[in-house]
Amino acid sequence: MQPLSLNGVTIDDSFAEAFDMAATGLVITAPTARWAEIAARTMTGFATSVIACGVEAGIDRELAPDETPDGRPGFRVLMFGFDGKGLEMQIQNRVGQCVLTSPGSACFAGLEGTRKLKLGATLRFFGDGNQISKRLGGKHYWRVPVMDGEFLVEHSTGLSESAIGGGNLLILGRSHAEVLEASEAAVAAASTVADVILPFPGGIVRSGSKVGSKYKALIASTNNAFCPVLRGDPGSELDADTNCVMELVMDGLSFEAIQESMRRGLHAACAFGPEHGILRISAGNYGGNLGRHHFKLRDLL
Repeated sequence: MQPLSLNGVTIDDSFAEAFDMAATGLVITAPTARWAEIAARTMTGFATSVIACGVEAGIDRELAPDETPDGRPGFRVLMFGFDGKGLEMQIQNRVGQCVLTSPGSACFAGLEGTRKLKLGATLRFFGDGNQISKRLGGKHYWRVPVMDGEFLVEHSTGLSESAIGGGNLLILGRSHAEVLEASEAAVAAASTVADVILPFPGGIVRSGSKVGSKYKALIASTNNAFCPVLRGDPGSELDADTNCVMELVMDGLSFEAIQESMRRGLHAACAFGPEHGILRISAGNYGGNLGRHHFKLRDLL
């Protein structure tokens, strides 16, 4: 069988192993795009891993005024968790502390669904009895008095129970600078797909993990096989020319969205080629034993 490659970059005949997740979406608006983004980024902070952060969240895309419920600049954020109950708690905490508090903000449902999660249904109580219920166009909103005017918030948002978390790419190369540059390009390309987020800092993970640890208190630890400083250890996946590995992780509302995001990311990274230090693309998996969604790298070529 011929080895897989793209633009001179070796592509492992492997797959990313991903998991079922629950998800929801929110639309955050403000008087300006800058303030809408501030609220959205603050709300999705400390949300890289559901295991340690309670949720995985990020900005899906920027919205023009003609795409938002109140005709103002906005951003759509997606949140992924283990179940609806956990997501509902994250909504209350994050919207209450990061969107309600942000100047001129409003918050609306960003996902349709037959099952609903409470949004303004609980946040309205901040109004201390002065909140006003408003029904318009089949939607239910709350107007909550705040010091700069009113916080407009939709009563609920939708829940998806068919979302997926854990699509990923490993980008291997000669130097930190070259791999970081290619990874940034891959993130930019992968982020152009709707219904997908890359929840880690700037979309990139430098501390990829494996399941388990020699320490009983840890459920995950550093991915020895892809650490350049452990190249001499048994089980190392790295050759002498590989001095840096970075990972992209994708969460999405559908298999197709994640697959397309991975495809665009892979092609963007491989465009740099070996002449710019990109040597190999791989993916993280657990032997197919934990997650039922498998994204084969050969299908992305």
